[in-house]
Amino acid sequence: MKQHADVYLFGQVLGTHSFLLKDGFLRPDEYSEIQEQYFLPGGETGTAATVLDSLGVSVRMDGTWIGTEVAPLLKAFYAEKNVDLSSLQFTDSPGVMDYVVIAGLVRSPMGRFQTLFASGERWWSVPKEEDIAGCRAAAIDPYFREESLLAAKYCQAHGVPYVTIDCPHDSLLHRDAAVNVVSKECTGELYAGWTPEEIVTKLKEASDGLTILTQGGGEMLYGRKGQPIRRMKPFPVEVRSTLGAGDTFKAGCVYGLVHGMSDDELVRFASACSGIAISRFPLPLHPPKLEEVRALAGL
Repeated sequence: MKQHADVYLFGQVLGTHSFLLKDGFLRPDEYSEIQEQYFLPGGETGTAATVLDSLGVSVRMDGTWIGTEVAPLLKAFYAEKNVDLSSLQFTDSPGVMDYVVIAGLVRSPMGRFQTLFASGERWWSVPKEEDIAGCRAAAIDPYFREESLLAAKYCQAHGVPYVTIDCPHDSLLHRDAAVNVVSKECTGELYAGWTPEEIVTKLKEASDGLTILTQGGGEMLYGRKGQPIRRMKPFPVEVRSTLGAGDTFKAGCVYGLVHGMSDDELVRFASACSGIAISRFPLPLHPPKLEEVRALAGL
């Protein structure tokens, strides 16, 4: 029988090829020098697993099917970490990968996700109820359709609070989430022309959970139904790479749930996690440590 992990994560688990450029971002018809490049675990769920392990939290993750090019990377990377890969499904295809070009505050991800989703075929696992029962918290990426909703259903059935990301106000995932972290990129598509205050108000009144609106380097807004909107500025840090910033923020929220933090403490802790993440590259090799997060957050 499997031992229960502290946290269950369901969503994107990838192999990420990252390229940090030396002299600014790509320009048409001009040469660019690669300063550093890596092939490391990524995706919203893969990155969150790496960060939570670094914070001292045990993890079981599931989601994207893992192919032949990604499997050796994942197995080697997590071999000495408290991250359980036993629920992942391994296949004979090369596997899902993305490619990210980075220069400071600017990055451009590339992949074949539109083609994958348009195929009509499922390339991710069905969550297992026994993996969720007994966990202290979870995180669910919203991209895997009925399977994401099933993970949320299991969380509800077993009283496991979960964090999700970029879910609109009228979605089931948002309604039942303990925390929904909504990014500036998401609101630009779903709530074009709305003010940040209008967006947060719409979201927070449609759920009993905590809604957090992140705006990159701008002020965060957060709140709950029937309560006033609160604000927090991100911690000032020197940015080396923004790759994984949002995934690290999500991991910080999960940690806050596991440890029963107040809303203010949770947002502050998650922001400190993200601040440390963007100050270094590559994130999977240098994830935030608990002591440095607490020092930056003042907790």
